[in-house]
Amino acid sequence: MIGLGNPGRRYRGTRHNAGYIVVSEVAGRFSVSFSEPGFSEVATAVIPDAAGAGPGIEVLLVKPLTYMNASGQAVSEVLRDYPVALEDILVVHDDMDLPFGKIRIRRRGSAGGHKGIESIAAQLGTCDFARLKVGIGRPPAGVDPVDYVLEPFPEEEAQGLAEMVRLSAQAAIDVFRKGIEQAMAEYNGKDTLEENG
Repeated sequence: MIGLGNPGRRYRGTRHNAGYIVVSEVAGRFSVSFSEPGFSEVATAVIPDAAGAGPGIEVLLVKPLTYMNASGQAVSEVLRDYPVALEDILVVHDDMDLPFGKIRIRRRGSAGGHKGIESIAAQLGTCDFARLKVGIGRPPAGVDPVDYVLEPFPEEEAQGLAEMVRLSAQAAIDVFRKGIEQAMAEYNGKDTLEENG
């Protein structure tokens, strides 16, 4: 499970760091800490399987430290250093094409203009990896999209953000617990703002 974002205090809490925020939430739920062995912060969580039996599913949590536009460098290092198959990757990232409050799971797809996804696809030579898109909405008229994604979530979105992060973290966990098809059926189309408004 790879959460995309930019490292450092300057970018903490920004829209472009939605992937970081969600993967950090998953780590918190399983009380695991990140270490920095290379181009990423990594942690390992053991997620109980859907039946609640057996030893659970070991999931590597990754936050690339290469900055968004070079995310592929970190991901290729992870795939080289850890026994993770391409089909077991789930990339969590912000998405301007989804309204704030919505999330969407996809088995594969184009980069859609997202520089982090573009970098990963270029390094791996394929777009055939799963992703969980976290809606941040479009910028207001006259606001540059680059500036918009690098701004913190505004205070008035704090409650909606907390609920969206909670739902996104559970959706990411359920991709591994229940399988991507069931997770897509359960979470795609959900609007956290409508459900908790």
